[in-house]
Amino acid sequence: MEGRPVAPAPYRATRLWNEVTKYFRAGMPLRKHRQHFKKHGRCFTASEAVDWLHEVLRSNSNFGPEVTRQQTVQLLRKFLKNHVIEDIKGRWGSENLEDNGALYRFPSTSPVKPLPSSCPPNENLENFSRDKERLFKLPHLSRTTSKRHELLRSLENLEKPNPSIMEESKEDTLHRNEISQEYVQETWRNIILIHLQTILGLPSLEEVLQPRQIVPEYVIYNMTNTSKHGVVILQDKSEDLPHWVLSAMKCLAYWPRNNDMSQPTYSGFERDVFRTVADYFLSLPEPLLTFEYYELFVNILDLLQPHLERIAVEALQICCLLLPPPNRRKMQLLMRMISRISENVDMPRLHDAMGTRSLMIQTFSRCVLSCAEEVDLDELLSTRLVSFLMDHQQEIFKVPTYLQVAVRDHIEYMKMAQCKYPKDEICAILPTYSYCKQITPQEFEEQKVSTSQAAVAELLENIIKDKNLSVKDKKKKLKQFQKEYPLIYQNRFPTTENEAVLFENKPTIKQPMLSLRKPRFRSLRY
Repeated sequence: MEGRPVAPAPYRATRLWNEVTKYFRAGMPLRKHRQHFKKHGRCFTASEAVDWLHEVLRSNSNFGPEVTRQQTVQLLRKFLKNHVIEDIKGRWGSENLEDNGALYRFPSTSPVKPLPSSCPPNENLENFSRDKERLFKLPHLSRTTSKRHELLRSLENLEKPNPSIMEESKEDTLHRNEISQEYVQETWRNIILIHLQTILGLPSLEEVLQPRQIVPEYVIYNMTNTSKHGVVILQDKSEDLPHWVLSAMKCLAYWPRNNDMSQPTYSGFERDVFRTVADYFLSLPEPLLTFEYYELFVNILDLLQPHLERIAVEALQICCLLLPPPNRRKMQLLMRMISRISENVDMPRLHDAMGTRSLMIQTFSRCVLSCAEEVDLDELLSTRLVSFLMDHQQEIFKVPTYLQVAVRDHIEYMKMAQCKYPKDEICAILPTYSYCKQITPQEFEEQKVSTSQAAVAELLENIIKDKNLSVKDKKKKLKQFQKEYPLIYQNRFPTTENEAVLFENKPTIKQPMLSLRKPRFRSLRY
């Protein structure tokens, strides 16, 4: 199970549950045990199951090292309730499993949960793309495949106006037809869907995110109404955090400086303040990421791996823009607070038996992500997401300006097209989009590797062309890149002379030694 993440897909939580239960049944060691003067074969104690499963979950990329032993016990209780396991007398259906020596065994029935009827039975994602209309001649996403470069090509076509149309006269410019608000909103929706489908690598977002779930007004507000720190500013103060919650959060975030708290502190004061903040967030009627976007955020979990961090951050940047502004503001402030608390060495211990970081994640995970209908892996999935959000909150809540640019360029292009051509000819001059044919799983895996390498090479080019970096910082970043990706770096700089051209002086970054073997010389003796 280690290193085998469940691919992004509709009903990913159910698929992941099936993977975990099947792996647990196949891998959990069984042996003879004696209880009450009687021998029982092919069984295990609850503590043995907790030990084994806890290690598996921590090493699995779908869950990560933040999984606690208590969460593992909770999962085993779900196993007992859903008849994945039963006690030695064949009883199940309750959640009274404890971390002790009680004996359990596997029933003869299969633990696999059926997927909803609307989900395609074939596990290969390439087999369930469906035909859809092309709205405004934009590439509609339910027909595109997971081939990233094809989607990017479509996006480039969308964003680049036709040069011939750009050469319109001033008189034509004055008579441009106005673009309807409905068209602008649909443009926002399509561009966001294009970017998200490209990042997630899904052949369709149909079961993950519907166009109606994208509210352009929310996206625009979240991008434009922000403070100098990038936090959303609400016009309606009644939707904001209560003043006493904000004061408590500031007190904890800047501890030991006592910001808005005028009362004197006492032993355990910081614990009471933390409990006040936690109680408020845990009492919210729905999670901050909302029930509506549960499936979307669960599918991003597969990207939360070290080599995919940049892609995961980009996906979360867009997804967090979809939130209602009050939710986004609360999420930003909460992630900023728990990140600072976790890094604050001066913060007293807030829990007797748990570290500060683990406490932050375990306390707030369910108020960030959870399903409207209880899902068996909710707690583990939300823990994984909150851990990543906390570590990358500054980048995730930055506004991705390229979305604004893409929408603006397309709207300008349409205005010029309406002016230069009759309305019935506009569709003919818009860029046409070709869709990829269905590919095999083997081809998909090969393309994933090539796409990743292309993305890394693009990152190298961005470092090289970044004019805001000083020479010293650029050399430092290039040296770090060379260490992580030596082959890609060597393809870009095959000789030290190539580096010298970049820095206009003697290169200081040494090429990696690909071979330490000394050349052989023939003896000159006869």
